[in-house]
Amino acid sequence: MDTLYKACLFDLDGTLANTLHSIAHFGNGTLAAFGLPPIPADAYKQLVGNGADVLMQRMLQTVGARLSEEDRKRFRAEYDRRYEQSPMELVTAYPGLPELLAKLKALGLRLGVLSNKPDNMTRFIAGELYEGLLDPIRGQRAGAPKKPDPAVPLEIAGAWGLDPQDILYVGDSGVDMETGRNAGMDACGVLWGFRDEDELRAHGAVWLAEDAAGLEAAVLGKGTRS
Repeated sequence: MDTLYKACLFDLDGTLANTLHSIAHFGNGTLAAFGLPPIPADAYKQLVGNGADVLMQRMLQTVGARLSEEDRKRFRAEYDRRYEQSPMELVTAYPGLPELLAKLKALGLRLGVLSNKPDNMTRFIAGELYEGLLDPIRGQRAGAPKKPDPAVPLEIAGAWGLDPQDILYVGDSGVDMETGRNAGMDACGVLWGFRDEDELRAHGAVWLAEDAAGLEAAVLGKGTRS
């Protein structure tokens, strides 16, 4: 079977992994530990996507909390502690994706992950849900620029020995669409994630996928163009 792309680079949260209720669980647990009110789970869809430090900042802004710099560090440490104790809590793969990724890998495509989620949690969750299918798995690391900076996706393209134009970047947010565009990769926006179609289109989605079959069609070059 001929495919339009030779590789796919995936976002994690809202793309490969349904982590919304997990993030809300750990986020609200952290807020409660500091005597702060919870945030509705759906509201976290707009809080995530730019890394854990930005998530913490947005959570505190949402509940109107003003913490000292030292307390903000304690707040982030508490969130990390809770998350690292049970990273698969309330986490599932989206329907059809494990089967699709196995099929794409069997066709010879290279498959990897690039997320703004902390690297240790990215590697753990992606490895648990998609064991043996993804390499590399990269999350946010000290000294590495976050998405939508193109440095890391271009580094991965180089390691694969592929031109960026041969790689499809798959994600659920405007940040992901910008990441693909900035790296010279086509971007496919998935509609099952945390952000809506308008955001994906506005930030440069080339393809849109409603489900796993739609994503497969995009990889084949036969999907729904944005």
